Amino acid sequence: MNKETVLTGITTTGTPHLGNYVGAIRPAIAASKNSHLSPFYFLADYHALIKCQQPELVRQSSLEIAATWLALGLDTSNAVFYRQSDVPEIMELTWMLTCVTAKGLMNRSHAYKAVVAENETGKSQDSDKGVTMGLFSYPVLMAADILMFNAHQVPVGKDQIQHIEMARDIANRFNHLYGEHFILPKAVIDSNSATLLGLDGRKMSKSYHNTIPLFAPEKKLRKLINKIKTNSLEPGEPKDPDNCTLFSTYQAFASTSEVDEIRKLYADGIAWGEMKARLFEQVNEQVYPARERYQALLEDPKHIEAELLAGAKKARAISQPFIQQLRKAVGISAISI
Repeated sequence: MNKETVLTGITTTGTPHLGNYVGAIRPAIAASKNSHLSPFYFLADYHALIKCQQPELVRQSSLEIAATWLALGLDTSNAVFYRQSDVPEIMELTWMLTCVTAKGLMNRSHAYKAVVAENETGKSQDSDKGVTMGLFSYPVLMAADILMFNAHQVPVGKDQIQHIEMARDIANRFNHLYGEHFILPKAVIDSNSATLLGLDGRKMSKSYHNTIPLFAPEKKLRKLINKIKTNSLEPGEPKDPDNCTLFSTYQAFASTSEVDEIRKLYADGIAWGEMKARLFEQVNEQVYPARERYQALLEDPKHIEAELLAGAKKARAISQPFIQQLRKAVGISAISI
C-alpha cells in the first residue's frame, strides 16, 4: 500500500500552549496513529535560530516540546519523530535548493515584506534593517524540510500557505533543471482545528505573551484562566458565546452536548466567575493524565533523547540515499575512472 507522507515541523522557541495543542498537536497525534499515513514530525531547531539567539531557550524548548508530544501519545512506531539538526542532509539540500531559487521569490515572502513595511513605516533609512539571511531565505530551509522526505501533505495555518506554494515553485524549478526528483507538496488546512484566543482576546501566541502553557500546574492553570479578558456584563444578563474567549476555549475541549449546555447557560446569564471555573475543570480534566507523563519525561531526558535518535535513524535511512541521488543529479559525484 502506498502511503501518503504527512510532515509537520515545530519550532523550538517556547513552551507548548493550549493554542498549539488544539491547532496542531492534537490532530498530529491522531494522524500518528493512522496506519494509512506515513507521518513525519520534527523539532525545527535550525529554524529557531532565525529569531532566537538564546541557546538555553532553544535547548529547553526542544526538551519541552519533545516531552509534550511523547506525553500526549505520539505513536513513534508509525510516525518518524526527529530533530531537524540530526538529519544533516536537510542542510545540504537547502544549499542545492538555494542555488535554484530566485531572489524575487524570496522578496515576496510575507515575513520579509512585513519587516520591510515596518521599517518603512518607522521611516528607517534602511528598509532591510534587522533582516538576516536566515529570515530572508528561511522559506528555502522549509522547502528542504518538506522535499527531503517528499511529503504529499503539509498541515499548516492559513499564514503558512505561501511557504508551501514556494516549496512547490522551488521543487518545480529543480525538477525542470535536473529531472523529476520531488513530489509537489500540498498545503492542508484543517477547517475543524480551532484557533484559540489568548488572555487578552487576541490570537494565542508567544509573540503576544498571552498564552496558557499546556502543562501549567493546576494552580497556575486556574490563575491564568481567571485572567482571561471578559466584558462587564453582570450575572443574569444574557451573554454572546460566539464572541467570547472563554466559550471558544471551552468549545475546543468539549463534546457537542457539553457545548450546547454551555450555550444555554450563556443565554441564562452565567456569571463570568462560574464560566471560568467550568472552563478550568474542563481543560484540567483533559490534560491532567498527560501532565503527569510530561513531568516524568522531563525527569528522564535520556529516554527523550533515545526516542529522537531512533527517529533520526529512520529519517536518515531515507535522506542519505536520496541526497546521493540528488548529488549525482546536479553533478556532484566521484570522478569516473
